[in-house]
Amino acid sequence: MKPKAVFNWSSGKDSALALYKVLQEDQYEVTTLLTSINKEFQRISMHGVHVSLLEKQAKCLGFPLIKMELPKEPSMEEYRDLMNKTMAEIQAMGITQSIFGDIFLEDLRKYREDQLKTIGMKAVFPLWKKNTTDLIHEFLDLGFKTIVTCVNETYLDKSFAGRIIDKDFIRDLPKDIDPCGENGEFHTFTFDGPIFKEPVFFEVGETVKKTYPKPKASPEDEDGSYIFWFCDLILK
Repeated sequence: MKPKAVFNWSSGKDSALALYKVLQEDQYEVTTLLTSINKEFQRISMHGVHVSLLEKQAKCLGFPLIKMELPKEPSMEEYRDLMNKTMAEIQAMGITQSIFGDIFLEDLRKYREDQLKTIGMKAVFPLWKKNTTDLIHEFLDLGFKTIVTCVNETYLDKSFAGRIIDKDFIRDLPKDIDPCGENGEFHTFTFDGPIFKEPVFFEVGETVKKTYPKPKASPEDEDGSYIFWFCDLILK
């Protein structure tokens, strides 16, 4: 019997490719998707995708969806408590594995592994240490379709928000930008591909600027902010 797994679903391309690989390898029984939601705005954290599109996406993939609702600006303690409560409920369903689409962020992987270890669960990383240029080309060659929903202006300008990722998009990226956006340069919403029973149909709405304060390393640090551009998607 295959171990049961929950898939930590961001709605973006890395999640989609990681899920594809897990389903192809058939080592785990993926029973449900898990996504963190901003409770106040009802949108996926960082991706900015409305919950209505997430729910439709999960339906088109054919998986149940668990939404973990977070407060607007949760502290690490609040996040940890909510995650522990959610994972305890998931564990009670007989699930022992937790799958992630992370590629090379070592600190994040260690955090995930340490948190899961405390409750006796194992973290799985199907894309770990894969070449990101190879991954994005594999993603496109498999027939996946994804749109950029958020860009960090530190790395990319507003014009990249709302673009479909294709060969032209990859060519247009500055040389120092990871082609999978693994450093947080951009986030996506995947709406079609080989694991979808049908596409998610949507309209492209307005692109909105959001500003967030930078964390201070010390009280003497000057005030600063991060600027993000979010492209709104509207479910048809």
